[in-house]
Amino acid sequence: MNKRNRLTTWILVGLVLGIATGYVANTSLADPKGFADIMSLVTTLFLRLIKMIIAPLVFSTLVVGIAKMGNAAEVGRIGVKALGWFIVASVLSLTLGLILVNLFRPGDAMALSGTLPATSASSGITASGLTLKDFITHLVPTSIADGMAKNEILQIVIFSIFFGTGAAAVGARATPLIDAIDGAAHIMLKVTGYVMNFAPFAVFAAVAGVVATSGLGVLATYGKFMGEFYLGIVLLWALLITIGVLFVGPRLFKLLGLLREPTILAFTCASSEAAYPKTLEGLERFGVKNRLAAFVLPIGYSFNLDGSMMYCTFASVFIAQAYGMELALSTQITMMLVLMLTSKGMAGVPRASLVVIAATLNQFHIPEAGLLLLLGIDHFLDMGRSATNVIGNGIATAVVAKWEGDLTDPALVDKDVATAPLR
Repeated sequence: MNKRNRLTTWILVGLVLGIATGYVANTSLADPKGFADIMSLVTTLFLRLIKMIIAPLVFSTLVVGIAKMGNAAEVGRIGVKALGWFIVASVLSLTLGLILVNLFRPGDAMALSGTLPATSASSGITASGLTLKDFITHLVPTSIADGMAKNEILQIVIFSIFFGTGAAAVGARATPLIDAIDGAAHIMLKVTGYVMNFAPFAVFAAVAGVVATSGLGVLATYGKFMGEFYLGIVLLWALLITIGVLFVGPRLFKLLGLLREPTILAFTCASSEAAYPKTLEGLERFGVKNRLAAFVLPIGYSFNLDGSMMYCTFASVFIAQAYGMELALSTQITMMLVLMLTSKGMAGVPRASLVVIAATLNQFHIPEAGLLLLLGIDHFLDMGRSATNVIGNGIATAVVAKWEGDLTDPALVDKDVATAPLR
């Protein structure tokens, strides 16, 4: 069993042990909340380690990739292709969420239960900072140091594009600096390997803490809603994979195998960000050239969160149904278009999907208190969203690479990506 397969196995072991430990803590401890707080320290440590490497990893790999492309025209061409795919995937995800929530109508059962929160109740979720104006002004960093300190991926991408394009324009004089940044990229990939060794412990702690606090009963209470949502996730995966096969061919299933580990990591930690380094490595092993993968993948983390977008329409209409509000088709389409804008850049916002939903509810006069219906199970829903975001961005990057003719035979790819020179 190779090292990657061993890590995947231990992550799954951590998941199972976490569920069992959380159940025991919930049923036998006098203060399961205190146990969950202790477990959260382990999860927080791991996620902070991940956040520690994201900014330098995105900056170094993206700058080197763009600088080696050689000209701004190529950067622009690849960027347009990537954004085109992201827009289509966004529309498909949002539309699927609308179709399923209208088909299943999960909110109707909640409306009949008589346990709805009062419309005046506060959800504790801040809905500010997601307007189009705020998004545009937030797009460009006032200081790259500030953007890196806050792990604002979109701002880091914008700066890196300008920096890499400038380095390419300077030519030979920039070569020593690009070589140094290239070296930093390889160091960050090595550091990533060290950090990933902690993943099984983080998975165990995250799942144990959630189950200890909420118990397995929360899964039974919201079982129908969660089942319908995860059915939507399965359908979205099938749709994205089918379209991906049409462009890349049957070898796309090889990519899915390579993305197994980051997908499981994203699922168990409920964090797409935690899976970024391993997703980048999986794409390179698949045959996507580093310069393209390092360019498209970070942009996808801001513009192509397929699982999160499907959830936004699904959850927003669910809350309206729970409060007996019938939304006209035109209103739902308008909501979808609003979410197309407000969801961009959500990767840098804590509890991002809930924040986006809160902003959407306010705009359509749907009681924000309905978010309280979802808070208890949001972690379990976020697991599916995060895993879907990894798959969606992996397929998107592979398709763009195919369009660019930068998808090589994986048999020719160096097995040790972390030490292979950036292409």
